[in-house]
Amino acid sequence: MIRLAFTLYALILFILMPVWQNAFAQVVEPDVLITPRNASVIQDEYGTAFGFNILMNNFGFGAGSEFRAVVARQTELTASLRITALRDASEQTFTDFFFGQQIVPNKYQRAFAFPLMLGIRQRIFANAIQEDYRFFLSASIGPAASFSYPYFDDADNFGYRFTGNELIIVGDELFRLQPTQVNDMFTGFSSGEWQLGGAGEFKIGLDIGSNFARLSSIEFGYFFYYFPDGIQLMMPNQPVFRTDLNRNNIVQTDQNGEILFESFFEPQSFFGSPQITFTFGWFW
Repeated sequence: MIRLAFTLYALILFILMPVWQNAFAQVVEPDVLITPRNASVIQDEYGTAFGFNILMNNFGFGAGSEFRAVVARQTELTASLRITALRDASEQTFTDFFFGQQIVPNKYQRAFAFPLMLGIRQRIFANAIQEDYRFFLSASIGPAASFSYPYFDDADNFGYRFTGNELIIVGDELFRLQPTQVNDMFTGFSSGEWQLGGAGEFKIGLDIGSNFARLSSIEFGYFFYYFPDGIQLMMPNQPVFRTDLNRNNIVQTDQNGEILFESFFEPQSFFGSPQITFTFGWFW
């Protein structure tokens, strides 16, 4: 009888042990304290900033400078001047394995653009994210100038670069046309032309660091140009070809022996690309 009573007592104690432990834990557990957060106000930390930009997008690399001025508690106005490359979305670059020469098929002109933009930056998540990382939404817009110059020596104004794979019939003979010389990076400036247009961008940015003397930021966004008259980056013409039984690309000619051409690429007015921008500079 005593053994049965001891067994029942041990069983009851085993069952009630977790309940007793939880009750004890609830008694000794301290209350949760909510720590107040006091987000810094950028207007109290600095008034202006200057930095140098390095950017990457589908057009290539770019560089420039940027000035910022704080105009409200968490708001900045910006002004920037940059130089970037311009490319058609269809461009592909091929590099010669032996000599390192780079060729872009169908390219007609090289181009650079110089956007001068004014914008606004607004800080977001100021009460939720640590002071070492300050997030901003920004937008900029302004005028832009472009400079384009010939990619190859188009002495006959064909608007087409012969590659050496084209054939032409003269009388009863078949001749191979000589390839057109590609200009180097600095050749053709004298034949270049300027155009005026506009530029803009939308970004989300991150200023890094609690030291309000050094500026370090990274921005992700979308950048675009618009030139009303269009820029002819790709070849406007191509020869009219016919393929013979040997699969040769034979250029067709008229009765006077002049090469026949047809329209190829149209001028491009709008250029848009995702973009990453790195900025390094100073606050004061």
